[in-house]
Amino acid sequence: MTNDRLPTEFTVMAQMRTTALEGVPLMIRRRGDRTSGVIVLKINRLDGTARVLTQVCYGDEYVWTPVSSNDPMPDSDAEKYLERQLDIDPDSWILEIEDKQGRHWFPGKVVNL
Repeated sequence: MTNDRLPTEFTVMAQMRTTALEGVPLMIRRRGDRTSGVIVLKINRLDGTARVLTQVCYGDEYVWTPVSSNDPMPDSDAEKYLERQLDIDPDSWILEIEDKQGRHWFPGKVVNL
């Protein structure tokens, strides 16, 4: 497989425009590496729970996968995961989306690996 992935910063900025047009808040909580940083999404469901998804290469496509089998998880658990993620990979992008329906708003399907 060739790596034809767009730079991370470009992908994030494009999705910020998309969500803004739909009236859905998407905030950059932590900027990572501009070209190849991993994107971690915290999807705040506004009810005390959150989905946390990370983008991974699966076969020949990029997909999103929950970081825990407990999906959605309590917001406090989501925050703890994000702190650990930054300790492991400081180049990660941490994004937060506020969406009661738990939608991820990025291209690619959600799969449980």
